[in-house]
Amino acid sequence: MESLSLLTLYIPTDQKSNFLQLLGLLLIYALSAHLLKKRKTITPNRLSTQVQEHNVGIISETTSSSTSNTTQSMDSSINCESVNYHMTRLCNYKCKFCFHTAKSSFVLPLVEAKLGLAKLKEAGMKKINFSGGEPFTVKYLGELVAYCKTELQLESVTIVSNGSLIKEEWFQKYGDFLDIIAISCDSFVESTLETIGRGTSGSAHIRKLSNIAEWCKKYNVMFKINTVVNSANYLEDMNKYIKELNPCRWKVFQCLLIDGENAGEEALRDASTMVVTSEQFDQFISRHAENNPVPENNEDMRNSYLILDEQMRFLKNTNGRKEPTKSILDVGVQVALNDAGFDEKAFRRRGGKYKWSKTIDPFDY
Repeated sequence: MESLSLLTLYIPTDQKSNFLQLLGLLLIYALSAHLLKKRKTITPNRLSTQVQEHNVGIISETTSSSTSNTTQSMDSSINCESVNYHMTRLCNYKCKFCFHTAKSSFVLPLVEAKLGLAKLKEAGMKKINFSGGEPFTVKYLGELVAYCKTELQLESVTIVSNGSLIKEEWFQKYGDFLDIIAISCDSFVESTLETIGRGTSGSAHIRKLSNIAEWCKKYNVMFKINTVVNSANYLEDMNKYIKELNPCRWKVFQCLLIDGENAGEEALRDASTMVVTSEQFDQFISRHAENNPVPENNEDMRNSYLILDEQMRFLKNTNGRKEPTKSILDVGVQVALNDAGFDEKAFRRRGGKYKWSKTIDPFDY
């Protein structure tokens, strides 16, 4: 201040007022520049939020990456591009080896199901697979299929079904929105199907399988078959029938025991007599090599799927039984994913990423 007073001695009296005003403006400018520079150095270390509103009325908040290693582990290391939504546990069949049994009749309201799927899309989901139980027992299945393809614009929308409740009218209404339908068929021998629990009539199941294959051709839906190798069918030769049906993909699983589902005191099923050895499973695969089965043994399956239950909780199978996370509707996708026990390397290793869209070129995968 003393130097400022000396400086004003050399300024004519009639100009001192203008000089002081100019000096004040310069001081204000310098102070503003200092504060702005200080703010810029702080901002990158803070969490920024971006709010987006979805068409189903969701407002979600995403945060930018933190310098914290814990946050990076939660947000960037877990991939949810392919999700299996077991939307119901109810089923009209009683397969002895079922690993998702009717321990509950709960089904989410449609609005909440859409909300959860929108959250998954925002988190990076590209493919949704509707399963059960039997998904065709859920009245709004078709509407949800259409929503995922038109509103969420997912790459792939698929269904796994036993096929018994499907009618051609469903394909007429919703076929455009469906990429793949997988029908479970474990045998082409009527008595074997009845032993397994695939309905009360093995012949009806086989006829329906053929009908659905034709409807898929007619309505441009990719047709897939899922087979569980078990003690009742592991010696069977299915080559003739698989060749005739010509599925785009034939997935073949080794019968798997899950404590609390098809094994143990709390289970509704007892699949202990249905299991096969690794050697028996491998023999079945070798016998059908000409039809290019996609095999998954017990180790391939474990924790290589992101499975949501009827309450939209991820199910992890790290201890031989299904342990649910908190629902994504309550805690968000990333928090639930962090506790899901998902092994992305195992997902890739078992061929979890394949041509799953009827519109996207296979070279894009």
